[in-house]
Formats: sequence, C-alpha cells, structure tokens
Amino acid sequence: MTEPPAAAASPADGGSARAGSPTIGDLRAELDAGTVSSVDLVARALDAAEEARPTLNAFRYLRRAQALAEAAEADARRARGDCSPLLGVPVAMKDDVDIAGLPTAFGCDDSGRAPAAADAEMVRRLKASGAIIIGKTNSPELGQWPFTTGRFGVTRNPWSPVHTPGGSSGGSSAAVAAGIVPAAMGSDGAGSVRIPAACTNLVGIKPQRGRIPSYPEAEQFHGLTVMGPLAHTVADAALLLDTLSGGHPGDRHRPPPVSASEWVGRDPGRLRIGLSFDSPFTATPVTLDPDVVAATERVANALVRLGHDVVLDGPRYGRLLGLNFLPRSMAGLEQWRRRFPDPSVLDPRTLGNARNGRLLGGVPLAAARKAEPRIRRRIGKVFDRVDVVLAPTTATPPRPADAIDGLGGWDTDKAITAFCPMTWPWNVLGWPAVNVPAGFTGDGLPLGTQLMGHAGSEPLLVSVAAQLEAELQWHRVTPDRWW
Repeated sequence: MTEPPAAAASPADGGSARAGSPTIGDLRAELDAGTVSSVDLVARALDAAEEARPTLNAFRYLRRAQALAEAAEADARRARGDCSPLLGVPVAMKDDVDIAGLPTAFGCDDSGRAPAAADAEMVRRLKASGAIIIGKTNSPELGQWPFTTGRFGVTRNPWSPVHTPGGSSGGSSAAVAAGIVPAAMGSDGAGSVRIPAACTNLVGIKPQRGRIPSYPEAEQFHGLTVMGPLAHTVADAALLLDTLSGGHPGDRHRPPPVSASEWVGRDPGRLRIGLSFDSPFTATPVTLDPDVVAATERVANALVRLGHDVVLDGPRYGRLLGLNFLPRSMAGLEQWRRRFPDPSVLDPRTLGNARNGRLLGGVPLAAARKAEPRIRRRIGKVFDRVDVVLAPTTATPPRPADAIDGLGGWDTDKAITAFCPMTWPWNVLGWPAVNVPAGFTGDGLPLGTQLMGHAGSEPLLVSVAAQLEAELQWHRVTPDRWW
C-alpha cells in the first residue's frame, strides 16, 4: 500500500476562486475550434491517470490502446461533420459495468476473472455518442462501503491525501475531482454516487430507478442500485444523464428518457423546499457534525436568495424502513458473491454479508419488494407539503481513507452509519436525488447536500441545482495537486 503524501493545501474558507478543471463544455469548445484533437485529449487523460496511480489510485484498469483507437475514430467522425456533444471527450466508468475485453471485478481480486465478452448497454451508448472511456475506476468490494479501499490499495481524495473520496464510486469521484477526466459514471445503491460527490466537491446525480439501463442485468441489487454521473457542473452531469437515459427491453424498470439538459438555466419558479436534518432509524446513534449542519444551512440560505421558500420539513421515514433495505442489499451481495466461487478472493466481511443474504433472500426479500408501494405512499406525503427536500448528504466531513481497514463486520457497519446514514432511503424508493457541493470545512474538506425529489423529478432537481451552481460557483474551485 502506498504511503500517503503530505496533506495538500485546500481552501479553508469554502474555496478561493481560481481556474476550475476543464469541463465537457470546455473540451468540446477546444475540439470544435480545432486547437486540440481527441487523440491529444485522450492521451493526456491516460497519462494523467497512469501518473496518479501510485498516489491517487483512482483507476483499476486503463484502456490505452483501445481508447486511443476510438479517439482517432472520433477525430475522423468530427472531420466528416459529426457534432455529437460527447464526441472525442474522455470519460471513466466504474468497475461494476461490463466493458468488452476487461474483467468486471467490482473491487474484488480479479484472479481468474474472464474479460467481459460484450459491452453493457450504457457502455454501448456512451461509445455510440463518441465519448472515449479511458478506463475503469476503483470501487470497494462489491460496492459495500462509502470508503474506496480494498485489495487494490486505498483510493485517496484529491482534496486531501489522508481522506477518502467516498464510495463506493470513489475511484470515479477522485478521477473527476483530480481533473483526469471531466466526468465519470458511478453507481448508487445506498448513496454511492452522492456520497463521493459530496466528498470531492462534485455534482452527482442519482436518477430515477431504471432511467439509465442496467442491461445485461435486469436490475442491480433488487432495484436499489442505479447508475449515475459525477461531474464538476450540473450541465455536464445532465448531458451524461440524457445521453444514457431510456430503458432497454432487457431491463426490469423502463421509465422513459429525460431531457434534463433543457432544464439547466431554466427557472423552476418559486418552490417550497423542505429542509430536513432527520436521519432514518439506524441501529447505532447518528450525530450530525456542526460543519455539515452549517453547510446545509448555507445552501438553504442560497435557495432563499434565489427566491424559494425554505421550511423545516422532511420525510417521515418510520422505524422499519431498514427492513426493506437490508434484504435487498444483502441478497444482492449474495448474487454477486456467486460470481467469485473462490472465497479466498473475498473479504471476510463480504462473506458474512453474503451469508446474511442467503438468509434474507427468500420470504424477507419478497416481503420487502411487496411493501415498497406502501412505503412510497407514506414517505411521499412530504411532497404534498413541499416540492423538493434539501438534506445533508453525509453526517460528517470525509473520513480517513483507511478508516475501515482491518475492522470487523460490526465495527465497519458502525463506521458506515456514522458517516452516511441519510442517502439510502431514496434507493429503496427508487426516486431521483442530486448532490450539490456545499462548501468546505475549516480544514478544506468538501461538504455536500442532496436535493431529493419525487418520482420522475430529475428535470426539476437539475434546474434547482443549476441555480445553486450559478449562485455558489463551486466549479471554479479545484484542489492543489499533490498526486
């Protein structure tokens, strides 16, 4: 394991204005002007990813030969007049999605894992759009933890090498926050897009269940997990969402496509926004860090300045919501565990959770799925009172990068609950949510808040998030390079 470098300087007052990392829009402008080629951009991204591997450790696999060949084809397409918005732009993909020619290790030891024979549908769509996937990013084992650490080592936060970039899409968030790629895809089964976005000063969209196809999987983790983008700006995240949205016939959930990009810069009108600091019931106590509370209140005040009404109100989760989440998450882990028949390649905590999944995968799982409509009706009553809910994304600032290394199962669960107890209910419900950056701690660690909506509300959430971006200008702040 690589020793962490000395801590980097970070904005201690919520960020100082300076040139931000290039966005998709920035790279498109360069490509359109002919000042750079896609081959140039992709080679630059691959070199940056390779150079940062010993320190940042964001990538599990890189696709140098394939990505450069695809970049050359993108340049040829552009020369023929193709102006697709993602054409020639380098991006990254989390390692829980099939890319032909690479294993899908999902944070596990990949010994003996055969490469995927075909691209997943979302990868096919990205490639068809002209985006260049330079590689697959690190995830903790089977996406279980909000800390990106495992047999591949520790992935570190570009804002502080001793802290986590979150998880489970921590490799994707680190790659974007470090400016290696302007955007990346992650997956969110209990907050795994929103949490790393909060930890690294990024926008992270958890879409409606099924909005982005899961094929060749009919669904992931019994409907808990969805795919979603991480980016510096709302416009970039919305562009990726639009490019990928729309179901596949093999998906269990097939909501129609959205055009979220049309809502970037559109006035949503005066909204009633519920400010909630309530956590769903957990087995261990949860305490909100004062920095998190203050950051959430700063975002609430920004919404008031934008003309919205902010009131203290939030979802009524109830004490039994976790009984709906656990059978689905644990049974999903057991399904993935079967793809790794050699138990020696898996963490003992994974094997313990998978055993629980075997116990919960029958009647409890069926009961959880059957109860979902009733839970939606109960929790959804909040939207009779407000249009959008604003809540913290995590309970604390980013934790140490190796905080769960060497812990047993129960201590790991306590560490997870203390860090991020507030995102997983929206995975049970299948509804959209967006993390927006909320400033920094006094030590320069990023903080985030989530905008949470009812079914199909991605356009509304994107509109509000874009308003906040124009007000707070988080995309103009970047970490000092240490990696």
